[in-house]
Amino acid sequence: MAHLTQILLLLAVAVAVVLACQRLRIPSSLGYLLVGLILGPHTAGPTVHAPEFEALAEFGVVFLLFTIGLNYSLPQLSALRHQVLGLGTGQVALTTAAVGIATWLAGVSGAAAFVIGAAFAQSSTTIIASLLKERGEDNAPHGRLGLAMSVFQDVTAVPFLVIIPALGVAVAADALALELLWALAKGALAFALVFLAGRWLLRPLMHHVAERRSAEMFTLTVLLIALLAAWATDGLGLSLAFGGFLAGMILGETEFRHQVEAAIRPFRDVLLGLFFVGIGMRFDPVAVWPVLHWALLGALVILLAKTLIVAAMMHRIGLEPRLAWRTGLLLAVGGEFGLALLAIALDARAIDARMGQIAISAILLAMVAGAVLIRFNAVIAGLLAGAAGPAQAAPGAPQAELPLPGAADASAPVVIGGYGRVGHTVAVLLQASGVPFVAFDTDPKRVAQGRADGHAVGYGDIADPELLAAIHVERAALVILTVDVAATALKAVTLLRKACPQVPVIARARTLDESCELIEAGAAEAHPEAIEASLRLGATALQMLRVAPDAIEQVVQGVRDWDYRPVVEPGPDR
Repeated sequence: MAHLTQILLLLAVAVAVVLACQRLRIPSSLGYLLVGLILGPHTAGPTVHAPEFEALAEFGVVFLLFTIGLNYSLPQLSALRHQVLGLGTGQVALTTAAVGIATWLAGVSGAAAFVIGAAFAQSSTTIIASLLKERGEDNAPHGRLGLAMSVFQDVTAVPFLVIIPALGVAVAADALALELLWALAKGALAFALVFLAGRWLLRPLMHHVAERRSAEMFTLTVLLIALLAAWATDGLGLSLAFGGFLAGMILGETEFRHQVEAAIRPFRDVLLGLFFVGIGMRFDPVAVWPVLHWALLGALVILLAKTLIVAAMMHRIGLEPRLAWRTGLLLAVGGEFGLALLAIALDARAIDARMGQIAISAILLAMVAGAVLIRFNAVIAGLLAGAAGPAQAAPGAPQAELPLPGAADASAPVVIGGYGRVGHTVAVLLQASGVPFVAFDTDPKRVAQGRADGHAVGYGDIADPELLAAIHVERAALVILTVDVAATALKAVTLLRKACPQVPVIARARTLDESCELIEAGAAEAHPEAIEASLRLGATALQMLRVAPDAIEQVVQGVRDWDYRPVVEPGPDR
């Protein structure tokens, strides 16, 4: 009962704080950090302490990396290798090196300096994306560049998950180089094992599970795969999160990627929230106060280093100064992933508690100050560049060609829900017309056939709100619902109208009643199959009787315009 009381207290405070943050348009991650501070042992008031919380919260990072891995499968990494190596890796490497060397020259140990540099190099994708969307800058050149680079940071930071745990051992053994080489060798072994297992076992397993048509079984299987991979890397002396990333990479190559992300999202969000609560509990305001000047200096280093480095990189690839500065200001913000790296380093004893407090405080301050820089990036960039005109991309600049990982399917203007007889026909017509599309179906055999036909078909339930969020359906130009289950189509239309009312939806209906329900729910068009087939048959008969085509079209369209009443209402002789 004691644990139940603490769980209720944690949930109550979390709901209240996160709800307040959402009303104030503050990222939820900062709200969870505040919950940890409120309920931590270093502040007055109630304290939540249960070892089970910490063990459970650690899996939040596992599922975060698992989701990132889904969006960075090997084919996607190959396609994006120039951007990843050139921009994402360059920013992380340069920031880590600059901050690490400066910290080392200030008297910090080499291992701790490396950890601080790596943590300071991360930027918050959540803060950047939410503020850009709020300001309507998410599709602007600097918005796409900044968001793409912040997402790329997540994958380029994965090697830190291998290196940082080894630093704590190396510090104690005074054998840094040997430990790092051994850690990298184990990382390569883990990658090989997960890669081979994925190719030979995971895809057949997912096909077998998908054939059962059980959402519960599908979710359990995804959880098993993610945690099994984490257990394997943990057994090799690597981090749990690294295993989650590898499992995500392998599943990201399959047609189940979007549905896997939809299944794991609720677990990831809740457990990641617990992880940030745990980070907040580590924060000791009393211990930070004597070193507050160092924390402020650290926050200033984060903001200045990343702004200058990113702006210089953007200028080098041909962007005009104001646009380069705006991109740099976006990425100046501190990142949650940096907090995750610090937590791993503290557990591995690669950094001491005092230095950890300073680094955590610096990142938190940089997250708050960085959010301010993002809100006023246009004004600040104008002052820095000395230009008042609108930012324009330099000719040949690559920002328009820089796709966001995981958004490849969302670039397709048409989303098809259902890949049966009707969905396949629609897909053939779209392909013949040169219109890109992505289709989803819950029958793995249909999905396999569609992919064999060369169509972009994935496994997923179009009426699953998590799937709609995973594919960024709000970016689509049109949604076509061809599922043959009326309840599924009606649920999908309702979700789409609520989530993205600007996206038109046309739907398949078997009867007039189904058509009316779908249109009332928000579908732009929902032609009943039986009546449409009758109209087509009648039109063919009139053609054979040499009735003028214009007259036939006028009659057929007139029936449609009257909501099919002339052909469904009983006549006086019936």
